[in-house]
This record gives sequence, structure tokens and C-alpha cells, in this order.
Amino acid sequence: MFSPHGPSLRELCVQALSSVERGYDLLAPKFDHTPFRTPESILGATVEALSALGPFDRGLDVCCGTGAGMLVLRPLCQGQITGVDFSAGMLAQARTAHPDATWVRADARALPFAEDFDLAVTFGALGHFLPTERPALLNGVYRALRPGGLLAFPIGAPPSPLSFSHWAVLGFDLAMRVRNAVWRPPFVMYYRTSPLPAVHDDLSEAGFSVRAVPLTALGRRRDGSPRCELVLARKPADR
Repeated sequence: MFSPHGPSLRELCVQALSSVERGYDLLAPKFDHTPFRTPESILGATVEALSALGPFDRGLDVCCGTGAGMLVLRPLCQGQITGVDFSAGMLAQARTAHPDATWVRADARALPFAEDFDLAVTFGALGHFLPTERPALLNGVYRALRPGGLLAFPIGAPPSPLSFSHWAVLGFDLAMRVRNAVWRPPFVMYYRTSPLPAVHDDLSEAGFSVRAVPLTALGRRRDGSPRCELVLARKPADR
């Protein structure tokens, strides 16, 4: 939930009517006091799942925001850790919180890296890319990884159609579609455009070998399926 230090309703409305970049620039000083910041439970579960696959050398957080992903990269990577985002405001906050990391301002659809990293992570960013844009993002991460490098990100199970969460997410996406149909610039943020099967297909098309492992620390649903899985996309070691 929002804390007393988070944005006001008026500030959220202004941000929602801005572009994605401008909206995050405005939100940046208070972003870590909103529900949009990746929870510590997900970050910790990701570290636990990746620990058995490391250690890694250099790490990259794609669409890093205020730098929460550094809490995953720092214990796993022995070399330099880097965050990339296109919001100058978010990067300013990240730089203050993690001065030892490297920060790069760039569009994630055109990442300026070539075989520089052994591990890449991203948290909560896929909804900012339309399905037609997702291949550019994933191809860029593929190029940024060294042979044998790994891309990892959590993805939640879709909520049950009988749950409040299902209807809340559906309502949010419908509201965003209406907003983008009548207002410019668009603000791309959808929760239902990145289902695991579609993301799996795009990763495979980019050249990754893909598997998903349950983040057991985050619990299971009533039917026994995991609430959240960690997608592991490996770039082939052979060039």
C-alpha cells in the first residue's frame, strides 16, 4: 500500500496523464513508498533461487528504476553491477541509493551493450512494453549477455477468475486502454499483456533456452501451483 511518504492522489493523476518517461521522472522521489516498488520478498526469493546457479561476474538490471534489483545483483555478482533505465529521475534516485553501481540512461528497446554481462535481471518491467515491442527488448538483452549468460525475472501466476485480483487487474488494463485511446502521450503499462507462454515464445525466438522454476518461498495457490515463478533464459555458451 501507499505510505504517508508516497505520492498524493493529485500527483498520481498528473503522472498518469504524462508519458511513461515523464511520469516516472515525477514519481521517482516517492517511488519507493508506493506498491509499485518490487517487494523485498520477491527480491529475496530471486536471490535464493539464483544462488545455486552463481556466482556470476558482471550483472545488469534492465529497467532498473530506483535500483531495487541491486539487492539481487550485489550478493550474486563478483564484478561490476549496472542499471539501465530511460527515466533520469529514477536513475538519480538509484545513484543516490547505490553509488557503487554503474548507471546508464537508455531505452531498453535499444540497449547499448554487447556481450558485457553474465547475469541480467528485470523486475516488473514487461508491462511497459507492448507485445510487438517485447522482441526488441529481449533481443537487446540477448546481445548484452556473454555466451552462457543468464536472464532471470519473476512472473506471477495469473489470478483466478473468481478472485478480486483478477477483476482489479482487468479493470486497470481496460482503464489504461481507454486512457491511451483518448489521451496523448500514451502511458504503456498493462498487467495482462505478458503471459508466460507468450514471453516464453519470444525468448525462444530471441535464441534463449528457457525454463521456469517455482519461487517456493512465495507460497502456492489453493490448487498447489506456485504463486510466482522465476523465468531462467540462458544464452547458449557456443557462439
